[in-house]
Amino acid sequence: MVDPIQILKTRARALHRAAQAGDPAALTRLRHHRELRELDDEGLQAAVRRRHCLARIADEHGFAGWNHAARVLGGADDDEDDFGTLLYPPGASAHWNIWSARYEEASAIRRDHGGFLLAYRRHFLIVDEHFIATLGLDPDDPDWAAIGRDWARPGDPAARSRLYGKLLALGREHEVSARPARAC
Repeated sequence: MVDPIQILKTRARALHRAAQAGDPAALTRLRHHRELRELDDEGLQAAVRRRHCLARIADEHGFAGWNHAARVLGGADDDEDDFGTLLYPPGASAHWNIWSARYEEASAIRRDHGGFLLAYRRHFLIVDEHFIATLGLDPDDPDWAAIGRDWARPGDPAARSRLYGKLLALGREHEVSARPARAC
């Protein structure tokens, strides 16, 4: 199984090394962090820490920070109500989908009409197999059946973790980071 948290930690480690080596692209990415924003390249190279890189990687994947990403991807917190934006990449609005602010309503729609129940921040959406394919995931993957096609309240949290791992393993963070950056 591909551990989604390990994928992000590996990316943060690579970003940290690149920033310490003075890579201009890495330094630009890290300037979004409020503690590093005003530093020149040399100062940023000296000041950057792994925690800055973890925060930036989490932000690039649609999470409010590293702790938020770890809670969501780890699935340890069943009460988490903000799933970030990872499941709604740029270009996804071209697909037909149904949005709901309440889980109960979204669950009933999915139950009555089929599809896949996904989460975006504190909202829920019902999508079809074409949307899932756009994410880069196989809509026929047995893990979808294991979670009951319900990302927000999966029947098998380990299956959702595997799906997160498969999604992150695609290495499409550049598409996610095309969104306007939030200050870390």
